[in-house]
Amino acid sequence: MSDRFGLLSVILVTFSVQVWLGPVVCADEDSTCDSEPAFEQLVKPFLKSFCGDCHGPDDQSGDRRFDLLVDKIDNENSLVDYQDIVDQLNLGDMPPPDAEQPSDEERQRVIDWMTLKIKRYHSANQASGGHAILRRLNSREYRNTIHDLFGLDVTIFDPAEKFPRDQTIEQLDNVGETLVISGHLLARYLDAADRVIEKAKGTRNRPEVQTWVFQDRFRQQPEIDQVHGKTNGFEHMTLYDVIGADKHEGAYGPILRFAEGVPLDGIYEIQFLATAVNREHPYQREFLGIDPDEPFRLGIRPGNREVGNLHLPQPIEPLLAEVELADRPKTYTVRVHLDAGYTPRFTFRNGLMDARNLWSRVIRQYPDMFPKGIKKGIVAARYNAIAHGKLPHIEIDNIEIRGPLHDAWPTVSQKALFGDDWEGEPTVDQEIQARDRLAKLARKAYRRPVAEEEIDRIMSVFTTRREAGRDWIGAYADAAKAILCSPGFLYLEEAAAGEAYALASRLSYFLWSSMPDSELIELASEGELLKPQVLRRQVHRMLIDQRSDALVEGFLGSWLGLRDLGSTPPDRGSFPDFYHYDLGGAMRQETFLFTRHMIDENLPARLFLDSDFTFVNRSLARHYGLEPPQDRGFQRVELQDRRRGGLLGQASVLTLTANGIDTSPVLRGVWLLDNLFGSPPDPPPPDVEPLDPDTRGATTIRDQLEKHRSVASCRDCHRKIDPLGFALENFDPIGGWRDGYGRGKPIDASGELPGGQKFLDVVEFKEILIRRRERFVRALVEKLLAYAVGRRIEPLDRPDVDQILESTQKQQYAIADIITEVVLSKAFREF
Repeated sequence: MSDRFGLLSVILVTFSVQVWLGPVVCADEDSTCDSEPAFEQLVKPFLKSFCGDCHGPDDQSGDRRFDLLVDKIDNENSLVDYQDIVDQLNLGDMPPPDAEQPSDEERQRVIDWMTLKIKRYHSANQASGGHAILRRLNSREYRNTIHDLFGLDVTIFDPAEKFPRDQTIEQLDNVGETLVISGHLLARYLDAADRVIEKAKGTRNRPEVQTWVFQDRFRQQPEIDQVHGKTNGFEHMTLYDVIGADKHEGAYGPILRFAEGVPLDGIYEIQFLATAVNREHPYQREFLGIDPDEPFRLGIRPGNREVGNLHLPQPIEPLLAEVELADRPKTYTVRVHLDAGYTPRFTFRNGLMDARNLWSRVIRQYPDMFPKGIKKGIVAARYNAIAHGKLPHIEIDNIEIRGPLHDAWPTVSQKALFGDDWEGEPTVDQEIQARDRLAKLARKAYRRPVAEEEIDRIMSVFTTRREAGRDWIGAYADAAKAILCSPGFLYLEEAAAGEAYALASRLSYFLWSSMPDSELIELASEGELLKPQVLRRQVHRMLIDQRSDALVEGFLGSWLGLRDLGSTPPDRGSFPDFYHYDLGGAMRQETFLFTRHMIDENLPARLFLDSDFTFVNRSLARHYGLEPPQDRGFQRVELQDRRRGGLLGQASVLTLTANGIDTSPVLRGVWLLDNLFGSPPDPPPPDVEPLDPDTRGATTIRDQLEKHRSVASCRDCHRKIDPLGFALENFDPIGGWRDGYGRGKPIDASGELPGGQKFLDVVEFKEILIRRRERFVRALVEKLLAYAVGRRIEPLDRPDVDQILESTQKQQYAIADIITEVVLSKAFREF
């Protein structure tokens, strides 16, 4: 521990990490628009007549007051007011339907006049948007960068697991103003650097391949061991539950005699004998919830006894491998990566749900299939259900583990750390070799050329550690840790803003959430990357690269909030299928594949609102009432029922916008306004009581909201919010379709939007959204641009957003085209 504190002090002296939180926007230095009599004759009377009641001296709804506007835009606040007025008039949302309306000619004249003023303001303020704030890598970017820099497998190992959770703003997790470094985080960076470099360094000599064999004494967990000792003598491992069960019994098959796990990181070959038992069972399909036509699927997940019991869930347990089992005993072989200290655990991917409750239920449901006079209680029920029942399960034995298996030596990680020509500790010119190798590592880690004085600082760590008694490899490793704790690695856009290397990093962290590859760096070094045609080609190349999956995952988290799916878990009693069939994972994958497909095929953005296709696996298809695909994986399916088309029919969004127990039109309506249309409603007044649901079911949610809207201070916002939420009311808290609330109460999904458009159900609602898709597309572009540049969008970014929309309009706002135009925008390139 003292040695690590010594290294920390050396790094703190060597590097001074400073966080710049400079001005966010450009100041308006010249806003001298010519005064026009039209303001006094046209605009001012218009605002007084049609906007004054809600945005005047007596009432400032939405904190907007328009009676004080003047005939020129002289600051950003007035720019926002002008733009809000134009947007609301264009959308037809203001004045509200129940208020006096201007003529179409009056409305258009005001729109034209104010639009001219907005354009003049932007012309006088040529700087594109606000300044990019220096920002650090967020956790997922850090993780991906470590993987690409050193070739480390991060399936189990998460170098960022001890970092504080990244703060978000407008759901964005990569905005500079929230990504600051504290003393606590700096200590966590050193801890992560220590773990990363030690893993990359590996062992000095190629490790010998070891073999472990397990053929008997397969104990699993106390509850079922007492039965298995009598029924099979622990001759094999037995799996019953899925891991989504509540009180697991036989959900995990750990090798308890291998609880210490593998000794070293690496690839391990696992061979085992497995049998699918009772796939064709005598019980009703609905009773067990298992499809007898579907092969049993066995999964392998890692476990660590230092974390907790190996027969129970653990925080880190990714699926490492999966095989479909035959109904007869058969030997299977898989290769998986395991970190030191982790042991493989077998799981039943499509097994039973809550076997603990099932032991008694199967005996009660099928008494003729069991001995008479079974004692009451869980112990007797468990024994008889296992010993005499025909419940589906998996049996596993003859397990053999071999490894670590290295196809080459030195490893990829060792070469990344020490250099491609690494053969061991140098015997001559040790300091020269250290400097040369550390300089190469720093250039790659910093994503740009490295100045001699920067290398001097890194070498000072090497020298200091050597003087403290460290050997060459130890001192070199400590200097490499210092590189990972330096501003050059941790921060983006640190140096000359707008130059080619900074642009290469901005591009790679936008599309890959990771460091630029050698091709981007080479183009940056030649200055070629600054050319628009080269940028366009690179965007195409990078989007077809698998690493762009990070864009899909990161942006869906920031746009739709998909990273929060599961944060309010659905009620187990009401929605057991969510846990039995891993619907949460399937929902997330559907939206990912849908968005991935939209990018790959460059499809129009309107398909996010409504589409005639989606992606489902067998479980999700059944949840939607669709014909399950033949293959067990995800397949694209055509939708005959248009209720499911687009994001609004996808269970991920519908589950995310519920509270796990019931649905709320308010919650879903607010989500739609904020996420899909970029216009979040104002928070409710502090003196308004929340909805008081009638637990007796005497009224519907529509009745409750009608009463709520009778409050004057609530009416204006709820006329925007409630219709959007009601359109989705036929979808339950996990996105299943329902026609009523129960007790014979039908669902009324009709509504009227602020502009007067009426709909009867979600299908008609989506038709209206398609007709008004420009509002949705603008919000999408703004969010994508914000995600790309790592800051919030500001009023001065409006010309860039307009240009992106104009450039992609002829292609119906195709998604890949939008991404390309975001990269080509001034806001992205000139920062």
